[in-house]
Amino acid sequence: MIKDENKLDNPVWFSLTESHAKFSVGHAEVSDHAQVCNHAQVKFYHPDYCPFGGYLNLDSTEKHLKDYSELSASFYVVGEQPNYPASLTLNKDLVCLQMVLSDKIEVDIVEAIIPLKAEQKADLLRLVNLVQPGYFKDKTPELGNYYGIYKDNQLVAVTGERMNMDAYTEVSAVVTHPEHTGKGYAKQLVAHTSKQILLENKTPYLHVAESNTGAIKLYEKLGFVTRRKISFWNFIRSQS
Repeated sequence: MIKDENKLDNPVWFSLTESHAKFSVGHAEVSDHAQVCNHAQVKFYHPDYCPFGGYLNLDSTEKHLKDYSELSASFYVVGEQPNYPASLTLNKDLVCLQMVLSDKIEVDIVEAIIPLKAEQKADLLRLVNLVQPGYFKDKTPELGNYYGIYKDNQLVAVTGERMNMDAYTEVSAVVTHPEHTGKGYAKQLVAHTSKQILLENKTPYLHVAESNTGAIKLYEKLGFVTRRKISFWNFIRSQS
């Protein structure tokens, strides 16, 4: 039984209110900018971890988006479109399917999947930014667990965790090196990562661009069900 499902409508806000509160801008562990989006109706991840924000009150967004743009020249607000100041440009509306998994994925794991540690961080950053540049930051690996497959001492496929609430963990960075696709690595890694989340009594979910039909078909075969469409609004700081 999926509980508190409505929190998935605002995943950034509830992640930064719950399990990921320490990664919020203004939190003593990650930032000296104590006045930026702190004690407000808007919450942002510190940009060294993930340039994502969410909000509760539409009336409060304009000022806080402007403040956050001083920390990150390009960032995303997840959910409904916020009000934003003239100093920002709405670059794109990335529409994603939000998909949720209820049961364990029954897939044969035939590859050696290893948890990625600090010594593999450079390999992880290199691979993800090769395939999905712009989303993965230097400290993103600290948001959750990441798992990988190596071939001939090269990291060729990864999957991990990003946004994290008390009851939900986002499966993210499902990446395979272009020279190693079509071998079932992503399927096995998503199954493995989802299993670890379920073992923590949490529900795995993910976001996939609605245009990425190949990935959507894979996730559907694995048992993920589309819950809703959700927008990732990309803002960039206007050049003065």
